[in-house]
Amino acid sequence: MAAPDSPASPRVRERPLSPHLQVYKRQVQMMTSITHRATGIVLAVGALAMVWGLGALAAGRGPWTEFVACVGSPLGKVVLFGFTWALAYHLINGIRHLVQDAGHGFAIPDFIRSSWISVIGSVVLVVLAWVVVLARWGQA
Repeated sequence: MAAPDSPASPRVRERPLSPHLQVYKRQVQMMTSITHRATGIVLAVGALAMVWGLGALAAGRGPWTEFVACVGSPLGKVVLFGFTWALAYHLINGIRHLVQDAGHGFAIPDFIRSSWISVIGSVVLVVLAWVVVLARWGQA
């Protein structure tokens, strides 16, 4: 005879899992929290790329030219744009978290509003930054 807790036991029933992504409806607050964590990872990887660039600059003209060619390629520009957005988003959302740590903005409408401000504000900030860069130097 099977033990009462074994899978072969007829009395065992499926236990519910903890509520997770499959249970909750996606809301902007949840997505901004996940995105904040993801942009933190992107910034860590981007910091390694910045170290690569600084190392190339210190190594001389040849390595620096290779780095500039890589960053100046179409894929490199997309990566730069993504890194810029991750930086802007993480900054704005981090400020949002500081405000919340001070005890403000916990009412649901405030929370939703600040979540959208993080998203829209980061896009506006990145577009402005790239317009300035492209207008001043003509290329990224």
